[in-house]
Amino acid sequence: MSEKNLNRSSPLPTQEDKARFVQEMFDSISPRYDLVNRVMTFKMDQRWRRFGAKSLNLLRGSKVLDVACGTGDFVKMLTSMDYDVIGMDFSIGMLSHANIDGLTQGDAMMMPFGDGVFDGVTCGFALRNFADLGTVFDEFVRVVRPGGRLCLVEVSRPSNGLIKFGHGLYFDRIVPRVGALLSSSEPYKYLPASTAYLPNEARLRSMLLESGFEGVTFKYFLGGSSQVIMATKGGLR
Repeated sequence: MSEKNLNRSSPLPTQEDKARFVQEMFDSISPRYDLVNRVMTFKMDQRWRRFGAKSLNLLRGSKVLDVACGTGDFVKMLTSMDYDVIGMDFSIGMLSHANIDGLTQGDAMMMPFGDGVFDGVTCGFALRNFADLGTVFDEFVRVVRPGGRLCLVEVSRPSNGLIKFGHGLYFDRIVPRVGALLSSSEPYKYLPASTAYLPNEARLRSMLLESGFEGVTFKYFLGGSSQVIMATKGGLR
């Protein structure tokens, strides 16, 4: 990873450097990404993905695109549910460690797919890594058919004071140390800090509605430490 992209007073890159920084970061941590995820979340990340996958509620054989697929966790889960799945990620390093078929390299802000070709779109733990979230939402709505489903799985920050304190202690202090021990130090300083990029619920809902989704719902887990956002593309009447 290019050290010049990381501000020493803050682990967050400047906006103009963000896309390159994120790509290089995930390339660098891809060999042990899955291991660190399982340790950090006590395997609960799989439970949250599973909830989202089931909430898609699409017919068997439906075409689903998993954006920012990483090493393919969501792709494998969705495939096991008899969906026809394509995974896409910005990081070649992550894709090289996936060991599954049906993956492609691409930019979520300019996806290499036609309009309305998917029945559903999923995205796990990546919203805060996109350089322009509004553009990404516009792309999500473009590639999914009218009536198609969207599932976003992401971290969150609890609002309850006591839970917020405990979560902050773990997420901001312990997670970077675990990441440094098992993988690399700087990326796991960035990942907790990157929640600063996440809009709050009201803003996320507004952005999704503006892009053309409707029926936006939020489900929170672990005291508000993670969230699953579901929505449907409008236009099916």
